[in-house]
Amino acid sequence: MRDDSFKDYVLDQLTMLGAVRARAMFGGHGLYRGLEFFGIVHQGRLYFRTDARTRPGYIARSMSPFQPNPRQTLASYYEVPADVLDDVEILANWARAALSTNPERRGK
Repeated sequence: MRDDSFKDYVLDQLTMLGAVRARAMFGGHGLYRGLEFFGIVHQGRLYFRTDARTRPGYIARSMSPFQPNPRQTLASYYEVPADVLDDVEILANWARAALSTNPERRGK
């Protein structure tokens, strides 16, 4: 039986964004606002979508990209720092930045 308590906590923390939902994927959950996929909840960690504009803020905080297994890394998604996750207003700002990113496409 899966423990969804962290996913539920993340959704509660993101209520300032309106209707955010989680959908099972990657052995965790993808986060959506409307049809837009902007985050991942996986093994007790939260990752937001980044781009060249937002990624440096994550790297400066020594956060790592999402790695669902040792052979795969999704470099467009970075872990959200714990102190950001704990502050609903700051988290909402980081989530809005994730929603405003320009997702990089393969082959560019």
